[in-house]
Amino acid sequence: MSLIATLARLEAVESGRAQPLATVRHRHLTERPLVFVPLTTAGEAGAPLGALVGTDRDAPRLLFVPQPRDRDLRFAFLAELADVVLPYVDTYADAVEAAERSETDPETGKRVKVEVELCADAPQLILPSRAGVEFVRLLGRSTRFRRTAEQEPEAPHPAPPRVPLLGRWLTHFGERARVPGSALLLALTDVLSRHWATGQSSLEDQHLGALLAWIDPPEGASGAAAALRAELRRDARGQLVCPPAGPATDPAFDNKLLAPAIERYDRARTALAAAEDGLQADDRLGELTAAEREIRALVEQVTRPTWDAVWRGLDLLRTLPEGTHAADRWTRDRWSFTGHRDRITAGEPPQPRRDDAVTAANKLATREREQARLDAQEALDDPLVMAGRRLVGEAFAGEVTDVVMAYSESKRPSPRPLVTVRTDDRPHLGERTKVYRSLGGKPQAAEFVGYEESSEGDGLVVLRIVDKMGRGKEPETGSVPEKGDLLCFTLFEHEQRGGAKLPDPEETPWTHGGPPGEPDAVPQPDPVTEEDML
Repeated sequence: MSLIATLARLEAVESGRAQPLATVRHRHLTERPLVFVPLTTAGEAGAPLGALVGTDRDAPRLLFVPQPRDRDLRFAFLAELADVVLPYVDTYADAVEAAERSETDPETGKRVKVEVELCADAPQLILPSRAGVEFVRLLGRSTRFRRTAEQEPEAPHPAPPRVPLLGRWLTHFGERARVPGSALLLALTDVLSRHWATGQSSLEDQHLGALLAWIDPPEGASGAAAALRAELRRDARGQLVCPPAGPATDPAFDNKLLAPAIERYDRARTALAAAEDGLQADDRLGELTAAEREIRALVEQVTRPTWDAVWRGLDLLRTLPEGTHAADRWTRDRWSFTGHRDRITAGEPPQPRRDDAVTAANKLATREREQARLDAQEALDDPLVMAGRRLVGEAFAGEVTDVVMAYSESKRPSPRPLVTVRTDDRPHLGERTKVYRSLGGKPQAAEFVGYEESSEGDGLVVLRIVDKMGRGKEPETGSVPEKGDLLCFTLFEHEQRGGAKLPDPEETPWTHGGPPGEPDAVPQPDPVTEEDML
């Protein structure tokens, strides 16, 4: 946690209201996100009980499983979920635009630019909390390998036709959610916590009702008191007024309402199966229908408050202007969505259960690179985030007090102006340390030359500008700071460099798992030959 975040949490405790951690929104929000509020059965991992899902805040679609232990009813739930998610995804798959991408020419081995299709926009899934994101990943993992009746006619409990495709998309969204800065799949509690600091722990921030109570408390109430009511307040039946933000349920709800309702459903279904005549079957069918309606009402009762809270949280986020670099990160999400669309269209198999060594290393390198890029871009977009970097000596800001033109000592002298900056910050600068400033959206580098104490008590930092000044002997207009300019320099790079190229999966050494498809990756002894025998 940064010093700015710590100070903001202390201020939130004292004031009784969440304090801003950002002045802009660092995540892209689409105009039509798909909100998904899942509910799972206690005691059985991944067993869905119900969900509210949709893009219309006033008309969500309610899905429920009257008996979560029944596999056929689970597949029916997943089929209904696929009927909502897949058409939503398909609406973004057809609208494309032309874009350029660098690829390696197989003949020359050089990088060339080719024109390809890029989806003009991408779908966005919003979950209430981090636990909901993990549930999406679990659903994807448990469904993408399911066999349908067309693939295996004699298989027990075949999956409906579109369920494996749903699993592939949910897996892709879940994997993309692990990439820092990605916005294809968002946990609302994480996004809100990134932009506001509360007076409670990060674990308590995962309760959406309590988090919103800190950020936007009722009139005349403190955030701490409102959050406590959101966590503990119960109605006359002993049920939480603000249920957890999914997918877990409250034990009081399970024991007092849900378990008796499912038991009545089981009795009604057993009685219907044992009916001896049509009249008796009609009566028992009515009992079964009534039991289903009761479970449906219970699921809606505990998911609707969270559904409304998600849209309220989205409204709060939309009050912040979007950060400049959020669009760039969303473009990378669009590339990711387009690539997965192309893999499915080409008939490629589902994502493997376990990545090979090269794929895993590439994923890890991508996440590390994107985390560094996200940290840099958030600081460049947001003065409040940059203030945190300045406090720890990773950036400094000040006024230009002097500019002296100088040139490099070479056959073709290049401009190397010396710029003196007065600053109150204390950056961690060493000899020839490189610093960077944003010039027209591109980083301009400078070298640290020296540091002096001024008569007024502040510091004078002398820098040598080394690039982004054109190719002529005289620097281009606007490329050199002028006296009186207010500038901010960072000790971290604005753009991240790619790492070393990894070998192809087919050339993976045995020390890292061997080539994919090999049954045995450990080295085997050489075959015995005549030379081995005395």
